[in-house]
Amino acid sequence: MKKNGKLFVIAGSSGVGKGTLLKLFLQKNPQIKLSISYTTRSPRPGEIDGINYFFTSKEDFQLAVKNNEFLEWAEFSGNYYGTKASYVEKTLAEGHHLILEIETQGALQVMEKFPNAEFIFILPPSLQDLEARLRGRGTETEDAIQKRLSAVKSELEVSKKFTHRIINDNIEIAVDELQKIFDKE
Repeated sequence: MKKNGKLFVIAGSSGVGKGTLLKLFLQKNPQIKLSISYTTRSPRPGEIDGINYFFTSKEDFQLAVKNNEFLEWAEFSGNYYGTKASYVEKTLAEGHHLILEIETQGALQVMEKFPNAEFIFILPPSLQDLEARLRGRGTETEDAIQKRLSAVKSELEVSKKFTHRIINDNIEIAVDELQKIFDKE
């Protein structure tokens, strides 16, 4: 019998560098799968449907919510994000370790359904650094930046519920810390 894979949930405020951290980590660990989330937001330059996200309409997303197809989902900055339950269950049953890179609201939903998963929260070195990262992207309006920054304080409080917390001040050190968590499990 094949042993089920382990679920790892990575969350953190927008702009903390989750994507960069995971890209470097997965280059060293190609055997670990990264779940692809659904979103109703528009693709950013360079993002590809089915690789970075599954881009969908609000109507289709809401229908999937109504049909209970999501393991988790959240509305953030006027857009929906979610992970299909069937993909997670199938991947774990096949024996693969799986990472969910999701919003904090979604991670809390997964905690209820997969309490044995490892929950990792990525923290910014400081709020000032986070604001500079968000502005440096050049992809969001001032209103969107302000909404994201106002959400950070509550997310930092919620991060105390996570199994692990990593401060992304130095990307190489953060990747090493993430590697230690996976090696331990």
